[in-house]
Amino acid sequence: MATRELQDLLPKGGEAHRATFLELFFDLVLVFALNRATSQAVGDFTDPGRLGVILSDAGKTLILLLALWAIWHVTAWTTSRYDPRHEAIQLVVIMRLLATMVMGAAIPGAFSDRGLTFAAAYVIAQVSHPLILAIMLRGSERQGLKLRMLITFSVAGIFWIVGALLPAGWDRGVLWALALAIEFGAARYGWPVPGLGRSPTWKWDLSGEHLADRYQSFFLIALGESVLSTGIAYSDSSHSAGHTTAFAAALATTVLIWRIYFYRAGQILPEAVRKSKQPARFGRSTADSHMIMLAGIVATSIGCELTIDHPYGEVPPPWLALVLGGPALFMVGRSRLEYEVFCRVSPSRIAVLVALVALFPPLMLTRPLTGLVATALVLAAAAIADWRRARGAPPEPAKPGR
Repeated sequence: MATRELQDLLPKGGEAHRATFLELFFDLVLVFALNRATSQAVGDFTDPGRLGVILSDAGKTLILLLALWAIWHVTAWTTSRYDPRHEAIQLVVIMRLLATMVMGAAIPGAFSDRGLTFAAAYVIAQVSHPLILAIMLRGSERQGLKLRMLITFSVAGIFWIVGALLPAGWDRGVLWALALAIEFGAARYGWPVPGLGRSPTWKWDLSGEHLADRYQSFFLIALGESVLSTGIAYSDSSHSAGHTTAFAAALATTVLIWRIYFYRAGQILPEAVRKSKQPARFGRSTADSHMIMLAGIVATSIGCELTIDHPYGEVPPPWLALVLGGPALFMVGRSRLEYEVFCRVSPSRIAVLVALVALFPPLMLTRPLTGLVATALVLAAAAIADWRRARGAPPEPAKPGR
């Protein structure tokens, strides 16, 4: 039987459960943090160096992105399970908002002199969330989940803090990657803790439409960061013909990614959640798809910014890997989302992946600008294929498989 505290935290029946202004404010802060991570990566890739250095820099960027995703994702699930207008939930969101701001400011030195600032902000955000809710949910069966989350985040927090205290180097990245593996693994398997059991996600009650709305918002956040980065890069350039063409191709790529996402799986994601037999499990699966798409969009953004800065000259393989691999990674996540929503994948998605892979060898012999323009043309072909397939036909309804 639900306690009074739990009843106060749950969304009120009959009320629209949409994103609040505080959640949208949090999204703006996340744009800043993502921009800091992207800018740091651009600096690392400007002078690619040896393969080992490239892989190390890519790994550091991935760790930063996963940390930001973890902060945002747990927040989205919390506001989808509980009333985001309740004071306790607002306190949780504000704590995580402030932590994200501090993390974003510390990102340029996260793997050097600001590691402790970054790690401490992250740990405070992750630990305070289940602690506050465990207190509010005392006497409820849901308190057990929050206690398991608190223990998990506390254990992972040890690796975050110890890693931050180590001298700057690969040891810090290894410990932080281990901490993320603990957190992501625990979330996937129901936050198991010896003696306390676990709570499978599919048993959770949540507002699936709110969660789908938050995923759509997150996608726009990632695109917003891409627009911000490319806009700043172009404004700092000499506005020559090459810079302008690269900027136009980058904008076209961003618009086409938006079009491909929202038409049509991303657009009817809330409908798919409503039709799903297990909304929480469906939400968990679509979270993975959006995480893959985030990585693809960030990689694309880095590649676009590098191309705007240096449209001519030789093509460093890492740059071309970002320009072609970013959209390819986005298409992998988008194909996965399409399968979750419709139980099928459009042939155009596979064609895009094949084309992007096939273009890599010949584009190595050209210049960075050519690779970016070619990528935009491939995405344009996919968008046209979507339009032709849907022309004159009624909108396809969602048919989730789970």
